[in-house]
Amino acid sequence: MIVRPATAQDAEAMTALQNEIIRIGGTTAYQQPRARGEVLESYVTGLAVIGCQLAEEKGQVLGFQVVGRSPELPEGWADIGTFVQPGLQARGIGAALFAASLTAARVAGVRVLNASIRADNVPGLAYYARRGFVDYASNPDWALADGRKVGRISRRFDL
Repeated sequence: MIVRPATAQDAEAMTALQNEIIRIGGTTAYQQPRARGEVLESYVTGLAVIGCQLAEEKGQVLGFQVVGRSPELPEGWADIGTFVQPGLQARGIGAALFAASLTAARVAGVRVLNASIRADNVPGLAYYARRGFVDYASNPDWALADGRKVGRISRRFDL
């Protein structure tokens, strides 16, 4: 497995991976498929992007992780989001991505990483707990775009 910064050339594969996760449901707040341009802007070329790491093997994208600024967060904080190919979770991909993301975050001067996770996303909550993230806020009434209340837990990792 190779972990490297994502590039514009990866946007098509990243879009397909994220849309598969959306199609399956249950682990992302996104409910509608995303277009290549949205993925490119959100994870690779956008002004808020600090870094996006991609894991691949034999030319197949296994997952990606983005760190980005958010106006909703305090100065020195950044959001982190992780997307791993369904069926490949808990195989070390996320750990490898996180190691690379930590480096990018530190270089950018990030002091705290924020992960906001659906409260019903048990694998996502477990992933961030294994990385050392700790709960600092929750919203049991947080709802998806379709109105379903799933709750949200915010976890932080101090660099």
